[in-house]
Amino acid sequence: MRIVSLNANGLRAAIRKGFYAWLTEQDADVVCIQELRARPEQLQAHEPPPPGYHCFYHPAERKGYSGVALFSREQPDDLIHGFGSEEFDPEGRYLEARFGKLSIVSIYVPAGASSEVRQEAKFRFMKEQGAHLKKLARRKRDYVLCGDWNIAHKEIDLKNFRANRARSGFLPEERAWMDKVFGPLGFVDVFRELNQEPGQYTWWSNRHPTTRERNVGWRLDYQVATPALASQVRKVAIAADTRFSDHAPLVFDYALD
Repeated sequence: MRIVSLNANGLRAAIRKGFYAWLTEQDADVVCIQELRARPEQLQAHEPPPPGYHCFYHPAERKGYSGVALFSREQPDDLIHGFGSEEFDPEGRYLEARFGKLSIVSIYVPAGASSEVRQEAKFRFMKEQGAHLKKLARRKRDYVLCGDWNIAHKEIDLKNFRANRARSGFLPEERAWMDKVFGPLGFVDVFRELNQEPGQYTWWSNRHPTTRERNVGWRLDYQVATPALASQVRKVAIAADTRFSDHAPLVFDYALD
């Protein structure tokens, strides 16, 4: 089972840059996309998704903002739009597809860098999502939550960690929350199951034109799984040579049908 995930930073722009053509070559079973910045009807004027996929969208109510999508070869048994949050479900940040006892989620954690108001909103999302993850951990299901978590968990996960200790995305409170996700809650950072190397980043700032060439980045994108599913991972890759977005796609293979 191959799962691809990407923060598209505007799916229409990513399509124009060749994302769908690249995706056709990946032969993915499931594709999780974040930051659509478009509604399904707006996407109809663009190149259609690769053939063979069932396509599902959870756009934000606000135009040109946020939104997640999930494409799958197999028709899901059920779809869940949102995680029960009055504040954040209208922003289109959580879409879950259920296949038997397996759930695959496209998730987009808010960014907090633009203002203190948005950082406080991010903290509220973390609190609500933490409670939701606690419920998921108690269920007899396998979960993988794919997407942009907007947090670099450890010092190895960003280039200039000393200069960014007080910056959103690497705040002590955010990192402590990820410690709980990968600790008491029992979820696994699937990438680090196979790759412990430094310099593995998924996002590079567009503010400085050479950050990507110099690999001055952050690892903000994850596939976060329950232990039984994480133990089945066989290959993890960050497609850093692509330029569909300021994020790179993740391409992970699991030993499952």
